[in-house]
Amino acid sequence: MSAFEAYESYDALGLAELVRRGDVTPMELLDAAIERVEARNPALNAVVMPMYTEARSRIRSGLPLGPLRGVPFLIKDLGLFYKGFATTFGSRLYADAVADHDSTLVTRYLKAGLVVFGKTNTPEFGITVTTEPQLYGPCRNPWDLTRTSGGSSGGAAVAVAAGLVPAAHASDGGGSIRIPAACCGLFGLKPTRGRVPAGPPMGEEWNGLSSNHAITRTVRDSAALLDVAAGPSPGDPYWAPPAAGSFLEEVGRPPGRLRIAFTTTAPSGWAVDPQCVAAVNDAARLCEALGHIVEEAAPAFDYEPFQQASVTLIDANTRAMLSAREAALGREVTADDVEYVIWRSAESGKSKSAVEVIQAIQTLHRVGREVAPFFEKHDLLLSPVLLQPPVPLGFIDTNTREARTYVQHLLSFFGFTNLFNATGQPSMSVPLYWTADNLPVGLLFSARFGEEALLLRLAAQLEQARPWKDRRPALPKKG
Repeated sequence: MSAFEAYESYDALGLAELVRRGDVTPMELLDAAIERVEARNPALNAVVMPMYTEARSRIRSGLPLGPLRGVPFLIKDLGLFYKGFATTFGSRLYADAVADHDSTLVTRYLKAGLVVFGKTNTPEFGITVTTEPQLYGPCRNPWDLTRTSGGSSGGAAVAVAAGLVPAAHASDGGGSIRIPAACCGLFGLKPTRGRVPAGPPMGEEWNGLSSNHAITRTVRDSAALLDVAAGPSPGDPYWAPPAAGSFLEEVGRPPGRLRIAFTTTAPSGWAVDPQCVAAVNDAARLCEALGHIVEEAAPAFDYEPFQQASVTLIDANTRAMLSAREAALGREVTADDVEYVIWRSAESGKSKSAVEVIQAIQTLHRVGREVAPFFEKHDLLLSPVLLQPPVPLGFIDTNTREARTYVQHLLSFFGFTNLFNATGQPSMSVPLYWTADNLPVGLLFSARFGEEALLLRLAAQLEQARPWKDRRPALPKKG
């Protein structure tokens, strides 16, 4: 390494401060980021679309004087549009779908001075919890190259964990920020529904299940990026309750004495690995030592209708994605165009009636009302993010014809996060625990609707009590 050797010692805000002071230039930071991508990415496969020329051109044209001016940044290759570049959704079907506009969030990132220099790996259509698309190939966890990085923001998490960038854009429709953050030992916050706009082409994603934000190494970077991203855009169908002030200013404020419930029982009833149970018990003791009131409890809701309604909406949205591509291509999409799990989801979505879709939306809204009273008695709920530590690559196979096996493997790995996509509540993965064989286990903290500030205050307290910023994986060599 030759370009700015100290690059990885700083978080995004730290790099921006260096630029403000004139200690380093945005081009020097970009060169440092690119050098690391070129050296490490061949073994990891986190960055799938380099945008180096575009990034250098923006720097030469003059960056806005935003709060993150000059910081190298990566966006997920799903959902966000950057003019002149394809958004592939991790799919061969969209490989040449070049955007003719910027998403609202991209515009906000660029206005903040971030230097977008590439896109990160994601499973096809973001439909699963591992990042192994046929289009680009598997994204490998730097803590163990044979393990999943999680999904669907697996590329984002690996890029941050491997030191390519201090923070990266991510999105979460069922856990897709929090799961990769958990798998890679990072901080991942899913905001409240409607906190971050999805436009301009969409008012919401996955009928409100999905939210955009970021995966970061530090809590304060997540807060700063949320300040940049948050707030409605004209025409949004709804938005989150306005924040009282800056999210960044919440970092370091005392959280007060919180009432924290914890559970190690998955809503699905599937078994939870003893290492994940141990992680929750350890986090509960830490919270108690910090002065919080901790007790074992969990919200009650009817799981089976919730799960079926979630699947119905995802299937319907998958079918809509294929229909939109058919219209653009002027031909029918066939099973050969997509991975098998996508095709099966789309075929299921095609069979759903309008009434079934409306009933699914109503079911998830009812779950939100069933869960809300629990959070009147408790400020937060603590659980594992996942039912197991990171599973081997190939364990969740989106091309298997064995549908039952796919579902069994999926549900044996994930099942705590998606409740809060349905309810719209903010929820975060905090890296507080590693297994005996050095695999990260994320801890899930979820709060009332609109209370990201509370999560950030607790996260900062936990970060100070048990720092994780400098805990890093051994990195692979080039090639």
